[in-house]
Amino acid sequence: MNYITDFISMVIIASMPLLFATLGELLTERVGNLNLGVEGMMLLGAIGGFLTAFHTGSFSLGILVGFLAGMAGAFIYGFLTISLRANQVVTGLALTTFGTGIATVLGANVIGESLVGNTSIWAKNLAIPLLSKIPVIGSAFFSQSLFTYFGYIVAVIAGVFLYKTTYGLNATAVGEDPAVADATSINVSRYKYLITCIGGGLVGLGGAYMSLIYVPSWSRNIINGRGWIAVALVIFVKWNPYVAILGATLFGGLSILGAWTNLSLTMTYIVDTLPYLVTVLMLIITSISKSRKSGPRSLGVPYFKEER
Repeated sequence: MNYITDFISMVIIASMPLLFATLGELLTERVGNLNLGVEGMMLLGAIGGFLTAFHTGSFSLGILVGFLAGMAGAFIYGFLTISLRANQVVTGLALTTFGTGIATVLGANVIGESLVGNTSIWAKNLAIPLLSKIPVIGSAFFSQSLFTYFGYIVAVIAGVFLYKTTYGLNATAVGEDPAVADATSINVSRYKYLITCIGGGLVGLGGAYMSLIYVPSWSRNIINGRGWIAVALVIFVKWNPYVAILGATLFGGLSILGAWTNLSLTMTYIVDTLPYLVTVLMLIITSISKSRKSGPRSLGVPYFKEER
C-alpha cells in the first residue's frame, strides 16, 4: 500500500509542471495565438525561479520571478506576432531557442547546486485534515506542497474564467473570430496581449516548479521536452482547463514510470520514451479524427483592425 501511495504522490508532483504549462498554452491559444515557445518560457521560469530562490532563500520570490520571466517571454512573442504580425510558428520556435540560450548562460555557474532542505511553506508538504487520512489515496492527494495545491486552484480558476465570466467569453470570441469580436467593441489586441502574457506567466510557473519543487536543483536539461508535451496536451484535452488536470496527470505518470519499475537499464530507457511516443501517437490520432474539436478558428492567424 505504501508503494502505491508513494507512486500516486510522485505522479501528482510530476504532473504539475505539465499542468501549469498546458494551462498557459491553452489560454494563449484561446485568443488565437499559437505559441510554440513553451519550452523556452519554461526554461526562463525555471532559471529565474531557481536563481532567485538560491541567492535570496525565498521560494515566494522565486515563484514570482518565475512567473514574470515566463510573462516576459510571452510579451516578446506578443509584440512580434500581435503588433508586428510576425509568423507565429517561427516566432515561437525562436522563443524556445532564446529561452534555452538565456537559461544556459545564466545557469552556467549554478549547475548541480541544490535547494534541498529549504523550509519554505511552498516546499513543505501540508496535510489537509481528515482528507489526508483516507486510506491509500489520502496521503498521496492531500499531503502535497502548497505549490501543488496552487496548480489545481489555477486550473479551476481558468475554467471558471473561460466558461463563466464575460471576460473569458470575450477572450474565446477573439480566438474564434477577431473581426466579429472587434465589431462588437471588444478590444482584440488588448485581450490578445493580456491573455498571452498571463498564459506565459503560467508556463513560467511550470518551469519554476521544476527547479524549486520537482528536482530541486539546476541542470541544463531540466525541462527535458515537457514544453513540447504541453503543446500537444492542449490539443489532447480539447482546450479544456478541467480536462487538462487529467491529461497532465496521465503524462506525469508516464514520465516517472521508468524510475518506478524494476527493469533493466535498457528497458528503463525505452519506458522513459513513452511520454514522447504517446504524444506523437496522440497527434496522429487527432489529425485524422473528424470528431475532435479543432481549436479556435483563428488560431495562428494574425489580425489587424485595418483589414477587417
